[in-house]
Amino acid sequence: MKFLKDLKRSHLCGDLRASHVGQEVVLMGWVDTRRDHGGLVFVDLRDRLGIVQVVLNPAQEGTQTAKSFRGEYVVAVRGVVRARPEGMVNSKIATGEVEVEALACEILSEAQTPPFQIDDPKVSESLRLKYRYLDLRSPTLQRNLMLRHRVAQLVRHYLSQEGFVEVETPILYKSTPEGARDYLVPSRVNPGTFYALPQSPQTLKQLLMIGGMDRYFQLARCFRDEDLRADRQPEFSQIDLEMSFVDMDDILKINEQMLRYLWAELRKVELGEIPRMSYREAMLRYGSDKPDLRNPLEIQDLKKVVEGTEFKVFIDVLARGGEIRGFAVPGAGEVSRSQLDKLTQTAKQHGAKGLVWIKSEASGQLTSVAAKFFSPEKLAEIYTTCGGEPGGAAFIVADDFEVTCAALGALRNQLGREYKLLDESQDRFVWIVDFPLLEFDAEAQRWVARHHPFTAPKDEQLEILTENREKSYPQLLAKAYDLVCNGYELAGGSVRIHRHAVQQAMFRTLGLSEEEVRHKFGFFVEALSYGTPPHAGIAWGMDRLTMILCGTEAIRDVIAFPKTAKASDLMAEAPSEVSRDQLIELGVRLIAPREIES
Repeated sequence: MKFLKDLKRSHLCGDLRASHVGQEVVLMGWVDTRRDHGGLVFVDLRDRLGIVQVVLNPAQEGTQTAKSFRGEYVVAVRGVVRARPEGMVNSKIATGEVEVEALACEILSEAQTPPFQIDDPKVSESLRLKYRYLDLRSPTLQRNLMLRHRVAQLVRHYLSQEGFVEVETPILYKSTPEGARDYLVPSRVNPGTFYALPQSPQTLKQLLMIGGMDRYFQLARCFRDEDLRADRQPEFSQIDLEMSFVDMDDILKINEQMLRYLWAELRKVELGEIPRMSYREAMLRYGSDKPDLRNPLEIQDLKKVVEGTEFKVFIDVLARGGEIRGFAVPGAGEVSRSQLDKLTQTAKQHGAKGLVWIKSEASGQLTSVAAKFFSPEKLAEIYTTCGGEPGGAAFIVADDFEVTCAALGALRNQLGREYKLLDESQDRFVWIVDFPLLEFDAEAQRWVARHHPFTAPKDEQLEILTENREKSYPQLLAKAYDLVCNGYELAGGSVRIHRHAVQQAMFRTLGLSEEEVRHKFGFFVEALSYGTPPHAGIAWGMDRLTMILCGTEAIRDVIAFPKTAKASDLMAEAPSEVSRDQLIELGVRLIAPREIES
């Protein structure tokens, strides 16, 4: 091919501007669109930086192949940049002031008609994923992936400037099933044994601190065999870091600085101080430990205002020490019966037995599903306590603390979006701190770590853990912290347990026998006994961070080759069956699903 042998690409299509007028250029890319105007052929030539218009004359020597150009053909063009004629400027594209008058062209590769038009928003998700290599040609995905690259470069630059060292940790590692399910990898050379793909480099980065690395970071690949959703994938990337000789304030400070650096570089926005809010306050006010602070709706406590009323639902909940809470939505007074049914269903999906609503009609009258149990004055007092205004509606859930939080938190998110209450002109951040250290697993009848078993308790509560004061376990608070942005958990971490005796006490609290500790964490517990510095760490969701910066709501839009909600790759048809010989070599035997169930 003449172009590849004798002529090299001189510019990217999206680079050309008015300053290039008069220059001879060599472009290579894909035919986005082709318009045959008889004597001339107009082609929009596309590469990863954008589109430029090329004008070709098929009757001219060197450009005869222009008549054969079709959509998605890969072509090369040599030509001269010229200003577009007056009135023909295309302000919708960055190269709209210029075009390229072709002197020579060549087809580098032909293409079949693609199954969909590139960057067509109406194409189904499954079709886009099946032909992901075509979808990747879209300007949207290419912009997203280039921004992701920019995020990675900025993170590396910032952390390197702060004295962090990038260290790679193993992908084949030991199974420590304390969180989500592991992805297991059978070992051929050690029959009957398995590696696990890391859910995070947690113990490894702590071992780096024990090893004196002091400040570590990594753009780490992690794997979790769990149910998926729009902001979760079975394999994902995280910005992982750990620091020695620090406490919580130190690590929050350095991560806030990195956050400001990223937003200043990528959004051209100067962020102020990031507020801190306790887990308890977040749950009481917003029903969530990752509240979207762009949403102005706040949950109110109604226990005092409903005391002494005759509504049996409220009476029973108060008698067992439960919660009665609700919030009001301005402008929702005309909510329909079918909408109320859907909202009630949302509340039930999150554990509530039902939903009490109060509407302020256009006439000013209050109506409610429970109106007959309250006097008009009491109904008005309840509505006002919820924050209700004329023309609005209030929504109330009565149940235990966890259920009221889950149901009202979900309703708050749903109604905030439906009534367009979110202030999307800015990103809202908050640190959530003072998480519970432990929670009781009713099914397993034991205490489990809220974060992970390496998280340190508050200093003033340490004796509760070391002295096994089980009645006080619900009071234990962790030195843990989450960075929340627009309702998403952007980063999370904790101060770690660095004393051998305290770590052993934590394992005892979690009901792990000495044999279990030795089998799962023996190497780590032993390492703690050789002098461990106080240390803390955090992990940012790289995919989620990029998703927010790109302004999309699905992390698959910022991952080159994502999986579906069923953890499958439609393009490569993975996971797939393997040969019997491979299984025999690994010593693995497959069992039919019916055998597993029995």
